[in-house]
Amino acid sequence: MSTQLSALSGQFSRSPEVWETDLGLASLRILSMRSCFSSILALALVAVCALAQGPGGAAVPAAPVPTTSRAVAPPVQLQPDASGSVSQEQIRELFRYAQEREFENEKQLRDYTYIEREEQHDLDGHGRVKKVETRTSEVLEIYGEQVEKLVAKDDKPLSDKEAKKEDDKIQKIIDKRKNESESDRRKRLQKEEKEREEDRKFVLEIADAFNFRLVGSEMVDGRDTWVIAAEPRAGFQPKERATKLLSKFKGEVWIDKAEAQWLKFDITAIDTVSLGWFLARIHKGTRVVAEQTKINDEVWLPKHVAVHVDVRLALVKNFNVDVDDSYRDYKKFRTDSKITVVGESNE
Repeated sequence: MSTQLSALSGQFSRSPEVWETDLGLASLRILSMRSCFSSILALALVAVCALAQGPGGAAVPAAPVPTTSRAVAPPVQLQPDASGSVSQEQIRELFRYAQEREFENEKQLRDYTYIEREEQHDLDGHGRVKKVETRTSEVLEIYGEQVEKLVAKDDKPLSDKEAKKEDDKIQKIIDKRKNESESDRRKRLQKEEKEREEDRKFVLEIADAFNFRLVGSEMVDGRDTWVIAAEPRAGFQPKERATKLLSKFKGEVWIDKAEAQWLKFDITAIDTVSLGWFLARIHKGTRVVAEQTKINDEVWLPKHVAVHVDVRLALVKNFNVDVDDSYRDYKKFRTDSKITVVGESNE
């Protein structure tokens, strides 16, 4: 995720004209479900962390977390009282555990390649669709770096020229990593680790930033889940600069009862969010709905993300888009384990 945040930060230095073409099919794509749930909740769409996150510090100690979800019962269970209510502390404890599990999911995602299909709808001021574009990419892991290789546009294969350009891009990355000096490699890894520590400090504040309410239970993809509503907690004092922005969002999350993994969340901006000294404003009503699924009976990975973004750039131009991302064909490339894909039964 830290690489994604760096890319987003670079996007904010561009002109509004470049933003118009790049925001949906570049910036929004990196808010995909490859980021852990809690980070998406806080980002809630367009580069909140990249602009607001302050300097890093020491890593927050991690709670023990199993490295596989197979037949592991979570240590945290909600216990509703006679009225059906659950205490805030029970729900916060469940959220913290789910957040820790999501860090493990993010690590295991590095063992997989997969296909991402992104569909963007550009909207006019009345919400009518002006243009539809799609991009399909193969997501690869190269020397520890996640790389997207474009394979189709508008559901049609690339031309020979476009395909060669993508192949050359991948080869350039391979050559760069192969020829990287030990000193440069060490510096790069240290920088990435620092960014992960910053992300983690930020994520672990989320459970304290909201008031939670148990809405009830619901079956999602054949799994029994808790449905929990979250609204900003009055008086919350953030430790990280980025978490100040959490007061601008509310939502619901569906958490699997058996494994304390989130299956779905629905987050909405309830107020305008100003970014980068008014370089951009996320408008009220901006929304993200995301789902993930269990793969190979060992890890929970992206399944679907639907985003509606209403942004005003440089106080002069509105950018109104719907983006729909789907993820499929997960293949584990470090072992010969049985491979399953999104949509198959993983029980």
